[in-house]
Amino acid sequence: MKHSNVALALAALGHDTRLSIFRLLVRAGNDGLIIGEIGQHLDMAPSTLAYHLKTLVDAGLVTQERQGRQILTRVDFAVMHQTVAFLTAECCTGVTLTQKDAA
Repeated sequence: MKHSNVALALAALGHDTRLSIFRLLVRAGNDGLIIGEIGQHLDMAPSTLAYHLKTLVDAGLVTQERQGRQILTRVDFAVMHQTVAFLTAECCTGVTLTQKDAA
């Protein structure tokens, strides 16, 4: 995963409302939720919800699929796992602090 994609995903999740939406969708699992259900769970106005969902979709974290008159929203778990893997890929690889004497 490229730095720019990870940065976009983390920026999208860096807002309290979007993080709440994302966590709700994670709990919903692969079944996802329709937009109205998300709004009911989070007590959120449709226009506010649409704005934040667009940001999550643009970041690649969430997908939407029209089913008749409703839009089903799901987490893209592959992207979520890739983002976490990117953050932890070099965990504990032995980078040390180099200090110079201030003589």
